[in-house]
Amino acid sequence: MSDKEIKNKARVIAFYLPQFHPTPENDLWWGRGFTEWTNVASAKPLFKGHDQPVIPADLGFYDLRLPETRVAQACMAATYGVEGFCYWHYWFGGRRMLERPFNEVLESGSPDFPFCLGWANHSWSGIWKDEPHRLLIDQTYPGEADDRAHFEYLLTAFRDDRYIKVDGKPVFVIFKPTDIPDAKRRFDFWRELALQAGLKGLHIVGINMLDFTNPASLGLDAVIASTLAVNNTGNSLLNEVTRVFWGIRKKLSLGGPRVVDYSEAIKHLIPDLNSFQCEAYPCVYPNWDNTPRKGRKGFVLSNSTPNLFEEHLSNALSAVEDRDEQHKFIFVKSWNEWAEGNYLEPDTKWGLQYLEALQRVIK
Repeated sequence: MSDKEIKNKARVIAFYLPQFHPTPENDLWWGRGFTEWTNVASAKPLFKGHDQPVIPADLGFYDLRLPETRVAQACMAATYGVEGFCYWHYWFGGRRMLERPFNEVLESGSPDFPFCLGWANHSWSGIWKDEPHRLLIDQTYPGEADDRAHFEYLLTAFRDDRYIKVDGKPVFVIFKPTDIPDAKRRFDFWRELALQAGLKGLHIVGINMLDFTNPASLGLDAVIASTLAVNNTGNSLLNEVTRVFWGIRKKLSLGGPRVVDYSEAIKHLIPDLNSFQCEAYPCVYPNWDNTPRKGRKGFVLSNSTPNLFEEHLSNALSAVEDRDEQHKFIFVKSWNEWAEGNYLEPDTKWGLQYLEALQRVIK
């Protein structure tokens, strides 16, 4: 793809959900053929002006088992300035989940588009159908043998020429670093294995939802500052702290969902990156509405527009523009989280306008 050769103003990495294909587990838990599209298509408007359901446009209700779909996604992303995808990766004591799309990308060499992996290290509950207390798979950390097996799986990806690196080190994202027992020891063990395998090391990046202040103690090289997720937690104290931090009032329609105007939220979604005790990368959100999953318990950023997203992205670029080119990361949540309402892929309302906004800022 020739667009990969274009020098962009920052390294934009979009999180990528590999859920859009049937699996035996989802068939068992939710009924035959269930994917996130089931939630997306059945969503209902819950307040006046609520934009639901959202309908995909150019790429349609795709199936990620199709290589043509994966190629079309990568071509679209590259055209508008996304450097690569961060594929969410699932590992439960040796058991993989939703692994088929990425495994096929890895084995086939197609699409020829950069990628890294993010370990979504959380237990699976019934969250996709608003059944949070229903435990489906428990995230465990069995010990060194499992850590070694996990690394051996990852190593195949790390060695791929398409893998995204910083100073020659593969980037590996951790969703919940504070959940990992003795995280520093485990990550140092992986760094040792990486050196033994002939790599230059690892660049391990933890998502920081303002839930930890000492990244070095967790063995992290950098963090992604993801402040929106805190406002969506079940912890009422953290919610209150975040609302004060944002300087806005919680607005509720009858029975929910929680609604915050996008124009207000983006003023606070790029925190002072120098306040973190390591290198920190901004995380931008084109939109957010997880009511397709959570119904009235959901959280909505209302009135998002491509122009406001362009402003949001420009603030993120300003936060990293003085850095060395290798370290100018901006993470986008997300490329295709349709049931959370955060996606760059075209829908029937805005078409390509969010991607065009990205292109104007980044190219």
